[in-house]
Amino acid sequence: MTRTTTVDVPVGDGVADAILARPDGDGPFPAVLFFMDAFGLRPRLVEMAERIASRGHVVLMPNLFHRAGRAPLFDLSRLGDPEERARAFERIMPLVAELTPEVAGDTAAYLDFLAARDDVAPGPVAVTGYCMGGTNALRAIEAHPDRIAAIASFHAGWVVTDAPDSPHLGVGSVTGELYFAHADQDRSMTPEQIATLEAALDAAGVRHRSELYAGAAHGFTMADTAAYDEQAAERHWVALFDLLDRTFRG
Repeated sequence: MTRTTTVDVPVGDGVADAILARPDGDGPFPAVLFFMDAFGLRPRLVEMAERIASRGHVVLMPNLFHRAGRAPLFDLSRLGDPEERARAFERIMPLVAELTPEVAGDTAAYLDFLAARDDVAPGPVAVTGYCMGGTNALRAIEAHPDRIAAIASFHAGWVVTDAPDSPHLGVGSVTGELYFAHADQDRSMTPEQIATLEAALDAAGVRHRSELYAGAAHGFTMADTAAYDEQAAERHWVALFDLLDRTFRG
C-alpha cells in the first residue's frame, strides 16, 4: 500500500506544487524524483508514481511548469485524440523552452525537500523522467552529480541539439549511472542523435545503457495517449526497477 498527497516545495522564487507518494511504514526509504512529461501532472502519472512507491521508495513528482500555475495547466481529458495532442503542444512548447535555465536550481530545491524528510534515507537519489522529463533528468544529474546516483530517461527528446548548452555536452560531470530508452522513429531523437549521445557517454566514461525500443512511438509509456505501447511500457518498468534496485540495494 502507498500513501499519496499533494505538497508544496519551496523554490527560489515561489513554490512548486508536487505529488508525494510513499510506502506505508516509517522508513526511511530511498527517494526517487519523477520528472513529468510535457502534459503535466495527471492521474496516469500519479498511478506511475504510486507503482514506484510500492517498491519501497519515496517518490516526489513536481509540477515542472509551476511558474505558469498550479497543475493541471491544460485540459488533459482528451490526450488520446491526436488533434487534441497537437493543439496542446502549441501551448506547451513555450513552457518547455522557458524551463531549461531553471532546471538546476529547481532540482536543488526538490533534493533539499527530500533530504529534510525523516522518511527519506540519507544519500543520493535517483531520477526517472519521461519525454521532456527525461531530458531534464540528464540536466539534473549533470548539475548535481554528488546528489543524484542514477537517472532513467524514457522517450526523451532533444537530448542532442546544435545549441551550445545541448544536454549531451554536459555528461562529463556525471559520476552515476544513466539509462536511456529511445522511441523508434522519433523525430526529436533520431538514430544520428542517439549515436552522438552514445559517443559522448563513451568518451566521458559514463556508466550507461542506451536502448532502442523497436516499434514504440514517442510517449510509449503514457497509457492516456494514443502513443501508448503496452509491451514497451512493461519493458520500461523492468528496466527502471532494475536500475533502482542496483542503485539502492546493490
